[in-house]
Parts: sequence; structure tokens; C-alpha cells
Amino acid sequence: MKRLIASTVVATIVVSVAQAGELWRATGFEQPESALVDAAHNRIVVSNIAGNPGDPDGNGYLSLLSMDGKVIARHWVDSMDAPKGMAIAGGRLYAADITKVRVVDLASGKLVETIDVPGAVFLNDMTQDSAGKVYVSDMLADTVYRIDGDRPELFVKDALLASPNGVFADGGRLIVASWGKGINKTDFSTAEPGGLLSVDLATKKVTPLPGAQNFADLDGVIAIGDTIYATAYMTGTLYSYKTGGAPIAVAQFKPGSADIGTDGERIFVPLMGEGEVVALSLD
Repeated sequence: MKRLIASTVVATIVVSVAQAGELWRATGFEQPESALVDAAHNRIVVSNIAGNPGDPDGNGYLSLLSMDGKVIARHWVDSMDAPKGMAIAGGRLYAADITKVRVVDLASGKLVETIDVPGAVFLNDMTQDSAGKVYVSDMLADTVYRIDGDRPELFVKDALLASPNGVFADGGRLIVASWGKGINKTDFSTAEPGGLLSVDLATKKVTPLPGAQNFADLDGVIAIGDTIYATAYMTGTLYSYKTGGAPIAVAQFKPGSADIGTDGERIFVPLMGEGEVVALSLD
């Protein structure tokens, strides 16, 4: 659907899924968009869009997986529309749901609040910082919002964000995975592919990460130590990146790899088109 424009050198080391360390594969989901580790309860939360990603149809829900890939609850939390990225702060789970953020009590699994985000167009990924503040990207508005408790505010709006999708709080910065410039809101194609960015949490300055620009339409992103991992939705590629280098393709799936999660030792990759979540070892 998209044409990749390589203005930076991307290492083309593509490893088969098995060689990349596939540990298990859970199936039976409905467009799983995000896989988030709930470390306090030793489980993985999976968001299911179950319909058009932009339709408020009431079909969306959250599932629970054990850390070894067994389904704990297929429908853990219902009554959502098209939940995507998630974050955890203060014993609550936040889920981006088109123009709203749903809040779930982690202990009870009850949907306790819906936060309206004024001006939101297409909320996508979420993350939390060390102070417990939550961030959510708006892919179709070049915007990232911040939520403190239940109060949303515009954090940064900048054309440099270029359709921000994945977000991950890493120390004093927010790592952003950009989908690309000149996005077509009908089919999500772009005039130029995206790359990796950094947003300073104190100054809000947006800085492109060197060597990681204009190489793929990026979706999910995490950081483990000094390595950033990001998925390219349209090609299904999982990339790794270290400062000073170029993105390296480390695993290849079918198109549809989305918002990845991690426990620090493994990466959990939701495959929207396959209805699966895959666990990969970092060894």
C-alpha cells in the first residue's frame, strides 16, 4: 500500500521469526493492536479493535494473557470502541480509544472512567513516565497529549512529529515512532515514510534521531537499555536501532505488526492481520 523511500541506509539483515527467538504465539484475537505488560499482576493486556479502527461501534475490548501465552480472559473489559495503545499508572490502565481515553481499575478489571480529549482526532499509542503522567499520540493531528490523573492537556503539537504513532517514555525523553509525512487520512498512505524522534519532556523540543529518518511507516516503539525497537506496520518488520547506527531489521512478520510491549527480556508483538500475539526472546 505504501512505497518506502530510503533516504537513510537501513541494514537489511532480516532474520526468520524462529531464528529471531519466537517463544510462543497466542491466537484468536480480533485485530490485536497493543500488547502491554502489567508487571504488578504478572500478565499481558491485549487491546482488540474488532472493527474499523476509527468507528465508535462498541465492539472493542481488552484481553488478558499469562506471561507464557495462555489466555486468561478473552473478554476482560468490554464496552470500548477501537482500543489501541495502553499505559499503566497509579493502579489504573489507560487505553486510547479514537478520541477518548478509557480508564480501567487493574485490580478489579472495571471500566471506571472515560476521559474526553478535546480536539483529538485519532488517538493511538500511550506510555507513562516515572512521575505517573500518561502520554497519548494523536496520529492524524501531529500531536501528543499528556494526562495527569484524569486531566488531559496538549503536550506538544509539531509538524516534525509527522503522524506520531508509537510513544515510549525513556528517562527524560519521549521516544516517538513516526508513521510519515503527508498522511492520507483515507488509506493511511504517506508522501514520505516516517522515522524515530525524541521529545524532551522538560523543553518539549522535537529532535529527529540521527540515521533513523525516512525509512518506514512506524507503529509501535519501546526502548530496552540503549536499544530502541520499532515495528513497521505496512511491511511487518521489527527494527532495532542504537544511536549512531542505522535501523536493523531483526524479525519479519506479515503486514500488521503494531504496538509492541516488553518485560525487559522479551518483546510482545501484536499482529493485527493474523489475530495473534507473538513473544520474542532478546537473546
